[in-house]
Amino acid sequence: MRGARPERALDAAIRSAVRFGSGARVCVACSGGPDSVALASLLDRLARDDGYDLVLAHVNHGVRAGAAQDECVVLSVGARLGRRVLVARPHLERDDEATLRDARYAMLAALAREGGAQFVATAHTAEDQTETVLLALFRGTGLAGLAGIPPRRPLGEGIEVVRPVLRLTHAELATELRRSGLPYAIDPSNAERRYRSRTAT
Repeated sequence: MRGARPERALDAAIRSAVRFGSGARVCVACSGGPDSVALASLLDRLARDDGYDLVLAHVNHGVRAGAAQDECVVLSVGARLGRRVLVARPHLERDDEATLRDARYAMLAALAREGGAQFVATAHTAEDQTETVLLALFRGTGLAGLAGIPPRRPLGEGIEVVRPVLRLTHAELATELRRSGLPYAIDPSNAERRYRSRTAT
């Protein structure tokens, strides 16, 4: 990513992973964290160049003290980019990782339908992919687990999950974050052991 215009390399990496057609609508899953804000910034730029539409989607689980702040960050990012933000607040009986993940994807599918989007883009990175495979190995998974996070999969009727930055690192996304100057939040639960399993489906 060296050079005077590192964003060009990032744009090329995104387009090589997934290219949305003109007139498509993409729903960016934005937690307010640095990776998802960087993805929103990247796709906002590409959407303007390639002629597709973009909406931001935020799922506020409400399981920690900073949840309201994260939502405010996403609303601010949407305002700065001039993009619509859709918010869901699921009611959960449990807050374990599997429950949160299932609720998150269910809400993202609902928000995509609300926003008329055909795609939900998530900010899973190369580090997330590596962690998922290693966790699967430690748990004695089969070949399916070793495949890691799929770059795309169906989420619901007419909706597909895509992961445009699955081959990019946190450091590479940080380049876009610095360039954009957009606000972001740091989630302290990322350091908690019970939330360490970041297996995506």
